[in-house]
Amino acid sequence: MQLNGKEIQKAYFIGIGGIGMSGLAQLMLDQGVAVIGSDREESPVTELLEKKGITVLIGQKAENVPEDADVIVYSEAVWSDNPERVEAKRYEIPELSYFGVLGLVSETKKTIAVSGTNGKTTTTGMLARILRDAHASPTAVVGSIVKDFESNYLSGTSDLFVVEACEYKRDFLTLDPSILVITNIEWDHTDYYRDLADVQSAFATLIAKVPADGAIVTDAMHPNIAPLLVGIAPRIVDYTLEPAYTVKLPGEFNIMNAQAAAAAAKLILTDTEPLVLQESLGAFSGTWRRFEYKGKSAKGADVYDDYAHHPTAVVKTLAELKKRTYGKLTVAFHPHLYSRTRDLLDDFATAFASADQVYIAPIYAAREVDDGTISSAILAERIKENGTLAEALTFEEIENRLKEAGKGDVVVTMGAGDIYKVADALVG
Repeated sequence: MQLNGKEIQKAYFIGIGGIGMSGLAQLMLDQGVAVIGSDREESPVTELLEKKGITVLIGQKAENVPEDADVIVYSEAVWSDNPERVEAKRYEIPELSYFGVLGLVSETKKTIAVSGTNGKTTTTGMLARILRDAHASPTAVVGSIVKDFESNYLSGTSDLFVVEACEYKRDFLTLDPSILVITNIEWDHTDYYRDLADVQSAFATLIAKVPADGAIVTDAMHPNIAPLLVGIAPRIVDYTLEPAYTVKLPGEFNIMNAQAAAAAAKLILTDTEPLVLQESLGAFSGTWRRFEYKGKSAKGADVYDDYAHHPTAVVKTLAELKKRTYGKLTVAFHPHLYSRTRDLLDDFATAFASADQVYIAPIYAAREVDDGTISSAILAERIKENGTLAEALTFEEIENRLKEAGKGDVVVTMGAGDIYKVADALVG
């Protein structure tokens, strides 16, 4: 891999434990680049990287940065005043964002980008599995650990590059997709996008990057997508016309993810029989933190963990979980970002209707600063106003409450933060 005409031999990753960053780190390691990185804390992802032979430094300090690095790769969550980025500038080491590096990879490969507000991680994993099983040998970077690969990265030898494409800050526009999958479009990343129309404008720009001999795989009748498809040159493939594949993963939404993955795979594997697609999709075991069954608690409750952090994903996941209990459905929700919680508050307030009890953890700030306009207590109160028991608690209090759930009950930890640690503690 080259940067400014120079071969990259050593890369330093700031925020290497991020789910996308860690996949990219493995890709660069696979290409012979010496990779080292740092993160704020240990996690299952940093453990995975260390097993692969990548050095991960815990804690971010200026002295971590190797002076001889050819490039600094940073996560979107790492601001410019981060001590390691400041030190890198002092050494005059070139910097690239995560998507900046993915763009370099995309330039040299046939890229299948999987985008959308919800479902893109599972769809990316399914597509990578199909292509692997068909011996197409793709390289893939997925936004979660795929159980079938025991990694969020799949090493391939062909020119096929399957990548999960996030719309945040229009980052996916660094990619050059030959095939673009759009699962759905809703208003999200409200700290960046003003409204739904703003989100749609980003997707429209990405659609325009697909060449005339390429394809758009999507729900062509989706009201938020259909207007973006008018008059475009690439072929439009409506994944909703695919058969309803049988999958291990629960929920109608996962059948739709399978349809999208199959429709994209057919564009590459032109002579693939439907039975082959069904075998791959039927065997797909899912990804970390996507409707993941963790086991039973000490008192016999079934414990799940899920990444849902947008109201639509919350509604669909809880509706499916409700079918799985003859007791109580209790949710521990970790709101992700002050902006999303505030701007989508009305939708979050009604999203938990399927639950019997909701515990709201303190808002996961990530890249944001609390301006005092929203809190977990405000969200809990709004949920209560809509008829569902809700309470704002600390992580420790939530864990203690969830321990009381018993046989027949279902418990789910939910959100994009680190609420999964509570689920792990319940079954540990």
